[in-house]
Amino acid sequence: MSELNAEDAKIITLARAARARTGAAEGAAVRDETGRTYSATSVDLPSLKLTALQVAVAMAVSSGAEDLEAAALVTADETARESDVAAVRDVGSKAPVLVAGPDGALRTTVA
Repeated sequence: MSELNAEDAKIITLARAARARTGAAEGAAVRDETGRTYSATSVDLPSLKLTALQVAVAMAVSSGAEDLEAAALVTADETARESDVAAVRDVGSKAPVLVAGPDGALRTTVA
């Protein structure tokens, strides 16, 4: 994988921090068109189940974001779920989804 720019490395760090803070299996972060960032972990309630990336996208949208520049997912999985990529594409049609392992190392980028 190529070296990350500082802004992309930042959202991976935010996703890792969210994951570590709650002990969640996944952490995610997104960056909107103004450079604001939103980090989240999954929600697993009896009446509501959302992935970490879906929550981060929802936080951005509910805060007024109109576009996403990039998204990051920290997970033990090798890549992002289709539903996660779809949530990002709903807001940021060209936003790359950076998928990193728990150690923060970039595994893949879903373009």
